[in-house]
Parts: sequence; C-alpha cells; structure tokens
Amino acid sequence: MVKIAPSILSADFSNLGQDVEKVENAGCDYLHIDVMDGRFVPNITIGPVVIKSLRGKSKLPFDVHLMIVEPEKYINQFVESGADIITVQVETCPHLDRTIHQIKEAGAMACVALNPSTSLSTLDYVLTELDMVLIMTVNPGFGGQSFIPAMIHKVRDLSEKIKSVTSSAVIQVDGGINTSNIGTMAKAGAQVFVAGSAVFNHEDPALAIKKLKEAAVL
Repeated sequence: MVKIAPSILSADFSNLGQDVEKVENAGCDYLHIDVMDGRFVPNITIGPVVIKSLRGKSKLPFDVHLMIVEPEKYINQFVESGADIITVQVETCPHLDRTIHQIKEAGAMACVALNPSTSLSTLDYVLTELDMVLIMTVNPGFGGQSFIPAMIHKVRDLSEKIKSVTSSAVIQVDGGINTSNIGTMAKAGAQVFVAGSAVFNHEDPALAIKKLKEAAVL
C-alpha cells in the first residue's frame, strides 16, 4: 500500500502548526520530520522541543529522521517527545544492531537510512530486525534537490534482498519524489514516499497527495 509522508523541511516554519494541520487534513499517512545537526549534514533544523509542541497538534504518526551524529544519545528523548518511527543513518552508527534495539526498547519502530553512495551490504546482518529501510534518493541536507536515477536500481536490489531473508521491512524513499518518478519507484519496491515540496508547495495539498498516490499505482 502506498503511503505519503510529507517532509516538514519544505513547510513554512513561521506557520508550522498550521502547515502540519493542512497536510494532515489533506490525507497524508505520516509526517516526516528531518532532524539535522549541522555535522552529519550541512544544515541545522529542529529538535525534540519542536516535535513535542507539534505532537499536541497532530494525530499523524511522526516519522523522525535523525541525520545526526551519535543518535543513540538522543533516541529516548525523541521518542518521549512523540516520535513513532525513529530513523538513524547507517553511516553514523558503529554499533547498528545495538541502536536498532535501543529504538525498539524505547517504544518506536526502527528504520535505517542509507545515503546514495552507501552499499546495501551494510544491512546484511540487521535487515530482519528492521521495520523500514530508507533509501535517500538525494544527498541529504537540503530540500528541493533533484532525484538521483541510480537509486531506482538500489531500491530494486533492496526489495530482492528483503525477500531473500524474509524480512518484513518496508522500503521508504526520500528526495526529489514527484509524480514523474513515484511510479517507477513503486514498481521497484518502494512503499513509503517522502515528498516535501511536491506537497507543501502545492496550492492544494490534498490534490497533490491524491495525484502522487494515483501515479504510484499506474
């Protein structure tokens, strides 16, 4: 089933609560929240305090993507603030299995993200432990970037790998997703689509989400 997760990175931060309410009413499935520390990626966004303030304004599952170094120091804090899904970058986790279990023990679903150039082999011994895998289809750090076509093959390979080990993990993609490429990514095996500007910058978010879901199943 296709799920759309608008990224608040493309929202109007001066009206964040209203923008979140708008996309929730528009029919999205998750709210994707990018947390950046200015170290792992060249940008700084928000932290647990903002997530906690949004939690009181939305019933959506909060899909919190930690693009930060040493995420294990902050996982419990983010879950306590309202995160339902915690995504960590494989590149920042030297003890990935331990971090995955920490996320689950804190009460959240566990997801691992891979940058475009990171090999799928980094998941070989943890794939059966994961609820979701996020394939970055741009180099992370900023919204509005162009989709990297080579990631179609990476998603297809990941889909086969998941089947081969009988993992229940679903595949999420993030970066430059729009109606022109979402169908190809869905056919490759992706099920959850992060869409920032394609939703938040559309004059009618409900129509944007509808068109994305239609394009995904064509």
